[in-house]
Amino acid sequence: MPELPEVETVMRGMQIALQDRTIVQTIIRRHDLRWQIPADFSTQVTGARILGFYRRGKYILIRLSCGQSIILHLGMSGRVVLDSPEPPQRHEHVVFVTDDGKRCGYIDPRRFGMLDLVPTSEENSYRAFADMGPEPLGNGFSAQTLIDASKGRRTPIKPFLLDQHVVAGLGNIYVCEALFRAAIAPTIPACALTPRKANALVRAIRSVLQDAIAAGGSSLKDYVRPEGGLGYFQHAWQVYGKKNQPCPKCPGAPACPGVQHMTQAGRTTFFCPQHQKTGKIGVSGAERA
Repeated sequence: MPELPEVETVMRGMQIALQDRTIVQTIIRRHDLRWQIPADFSTQVTGARILGFYRRGKYILIRLSCGQSIILHLGMSGRVVLDSPEPPQRHEHVVFVTDDGKRCGYIDPRRFGMLDLVPTSEENSYRAFADMGPEPLGNGFSAQTLIDASKGRRTPIKPFLLDQHVVAGLGNIYVCEALFRAAIAPTIPACALTPRKANALVRAIRSVLQDAIAAGGSSLKDYVRPEGGLGYFQHAWQVYGKKNQPCPKCPGAPACPGVQHMTQAGRTTFFCPQHQKTGKIGVSGAERA
């Protein structure tokens, strides 16, 4: 599933191409995605001008002059294609045509994504956002918010960070990478976060997300940027997908077994048991920043 950096990259690509354009045609080839697309979707959005874009977690919001916001979630395999060709590509379920002739298509082979409408004034109370945690790149995310959310929680820190009620938009790849940068073991209980560890973790989460956004995200399976290019952050992964490879933080160390993996809450965790020993803070670049 595309994570925050990939969603941010898609949103920025759409914004460059579609900001201030008017939707002159909306083509819906099937309404039955993860949730049913509203029956009046085409009627509501056609003729509206695109005022702006906003990301909340892994969702893209497109604000329109008609007072409605389109809410887009890419699901597992969804992607956005700008200048979508005719005839339609396979699994292209929705197309927006703008007044300058651009075609923006939504392709989703597995149909786990969604498109919905909500009044712009009611975005914050939308069902997917009402209980969502703070944005990790926003001012509302801090070491203290992590500590407050972790009180009494014995859940391991890795699945704790994947909980969208704790922090919005984080997924498996970037949590693995952030825990490695912060030199925090993925198995420690969330309630064991100290202020020092929490500060290291916040810095690591922000830095890995910022680095990934700058690289256009990670291209894995279906993900490509809206203009068709690939993301490049997969080349900068330090632990994710690196099973049995040397740890980049302790190469050649006799006690280091290299990058290991295990399953936590149904997701594969990649980590270095030597570098990420409990309490071993002050090793990574994130800690020195």
